[in-house]
Amino acid sequence: MGFETISIGSLFAITAVLVVIAIEAGYWAGHAVHRHRENEKESAVSTIVSANMALLAFVLAFTFAIVSNLYEARKTLVREDANAIRTAFLRADFLPEADRGKVAELFAEYVDLRVRMAQGPSPESIRQGLIRSERIHRQLWEMAIAHARTGTNPPIPNLYIPALNEMIRVYALRVDIALETRLPRNIWLVQYTLLVLAMAGFGYQMANAGSRRSWATPCLALSFAVVIALIASLDRPMSGYFTAPQQPMADLQAEIAAAMQSRQRHQDGPGLE
Repeated sequence: MGFETISIGSLFAITAVLVVIAIEAGYWAGHAVHRHRENEKESAVSTIVSANMALLAFVLAFTFAIVSNLYEARKTLVREDANAIRTAFLRADFLPEADRGKVAELFAEYVDLRVRMAQGPSPESIRQGLIRSERIHRQLWEMAIAHARTGTNPPIPNLYIPALNEMIRVYALRVDIALETRLPRNIWLVQYTLLVLAMAGFGYQMANAGSRRSWATPCLALSFAVVIALIASLDRPMSGYFTAPQQPMADLQAEIAAAMQSRQRHQDGPGLE
């Protein structure tokens, strides 16, 4: 079972319980050792525990930097995606009049589909959305190539096709970043291994110092659980906790809808307005 199959709430609870268990295990180990080796210096143990804590903090900061950069990349790609679609939609006016309406409808459906996928990110809706998006890509590309081969309308290969190609490229990049790029499992394993070792060392230090159990231990466990849950939420854009803002796509959706209405009124004629 991978980390992707564990919900954010379950991951939070597991981490909190794991921290408490590790501290308790270290505390009991410290008591057992302290009864036989009372001359173990507290300063040496404190130095080792501090080093473990510093290493854990470094790994958590490193991991958080990775997932926060991915989140920023997803936000940037939403803007780039909207701009690429807008450019291709506008340059579709170079197509012959007979095909402009069909292409405009495909673009409108494409943007509506992308907005719906972001609003209700269930695995099945995403799968169906990706299949339909790629079919629309093929339809738009085949129509563009068919007109480009006639050689009667130079702006099509010179302007529209590169814009369409850029739209498909940004789409593929956005799918890769949003759906396929995740923290490697080894980073999660290293992160949890260091967490358990650092917390066990913390419990050992408390026992070695002759301290009783502290009521602050649950607070420490919850603090680490919050950080781990935050990292997991940023790593999973489909979780719904940290979704890249879709306003650029919503604006584009409104622009295309307005353009379609304007085109329809123009086709109906002024007498029908």
